[in-house]
Amino acid sequence: MGHSYVVAENRRLAHEMALAGGGRWQVTAIAPSHLRGDLRRIDLEPIPHEACAVVPLEMAFDRSAHLMWFRGLRRALSAGADVVHAWEEPYVHAGMQIARSSPPSARVVFATFQNISKHYPWPFSAFERASIRRASGWIAFGHRVVDALGDREGYDGKPMRVIPPGVDVERFRPDPEAGAAIRAQIGWSDHALVVGYLGRFEPQKGVTDLIAALERARAPWHALFVGGGSLQRDIEAFGAAHPGRVHVAGGVPHSDVPRWLNAMTILCAPSRTTAAWREQFGRMLIEAMACGVPTLVSDSGEMPAVVHDAGRVLPERDPVPWATSIDNHLRDARTLAALSKRGVERARAYFAWPVVAKRHLDFFDALVDGRATP
Repeated sequence: MGHSYVVAENRRLAHEMALAGGGRWQVTAIAPSHLRGDLRRIDLEPIPHEACAVVPLEMAFDRSAHLMWFRGLRRALSAGADVVHAWEEPYVHAGMQIARSSPPSARVVFATFQNISKHYPWPFSAFERASIRRASGWIAFGHRVVDALGDREGYDGKPMRVIPPGVDVERFRPDPEAGAAIRAQIGWSDHALVVGYLGRFEPQKGVTDLIAALERARAPWHALFVGGGSLQRDIEAFGAAHPGRVHVAGGVPHSDVPRWLNAMTILCAPSRTTAAWREQFGRMLIEAMACGVPTLVSDSGEMPAVVHDAGRVLPERDPVPWATSIDNHLRDARTLAALSKRGVERARAYFAWPVVAKRHLDFFDALVDGRATP
């Protein structure tokens, strides 16, 4: 369960676990009936032929991810469960609520993206202590999470696994025709070399570093920015200086993202580490790899481990090597083809939803059977 389960793509984990569980596991997803997101109200999104049962609950204080909580959660869990999987951070109110509302016999498993060991102020420190005290185990969404939390009081000594988020490799797949249609829609040639960016237009995402790198690059690039955020005016000013070569696509629904990814020659993720944040995973990376789009990423947080040998890792905050790498990749069709192939293979082998779901169930089996060790 988790507040993000209001979005169908996030609830795919429960759906795939129900498909993979056979007769051993019956899966119920507890999700918000609606949620006021950052940009809009989100009503519970359906999944066609959803394999798991879904229990919708109203959320209180749903404008704050740290303070929101589920109405009627204890009643929803009163039927009992062998495992309660909390896709909520242990330090938020909803996380503590899940810990306290779970049946005494249930194994409670938290999942976390936190890759910096932080000391939270009250009441969030109290939420974290209560959640982890109740937890039977935890899932790290990346290796940097283990580095940050593995020795932290409460987490240490409990069974854990590193399991990534997943991607729908049937929707996110190489589709040259869809990419060509997007380029034509923009007014670009089918042979245009497109440097892509997908995500929030915010300083910590390194958007200005990418702009600076493109200013230095010599290859005949086109730049496609998909997303939105506070730096949109900077991107638009960059586009005004390069007429016809820069396009900003805002308001793209997630269902349409595969088409826009397929329009890119490479995807760039130049995130910057700050004192309070480093890139936690980079879902756009596994989506790009599944589409066969080579990735250039900074060495922030988890991204080097995500792309592995299916992309290139470059230093943060330094446009010069980024410009060189953009030039080299746009001019080297053979390298692009090799990276594309490795990306598709890696996405299908490690990040496809059925693979991720099975790894969760294997961990839950070990917890229930008493075989899980720290």
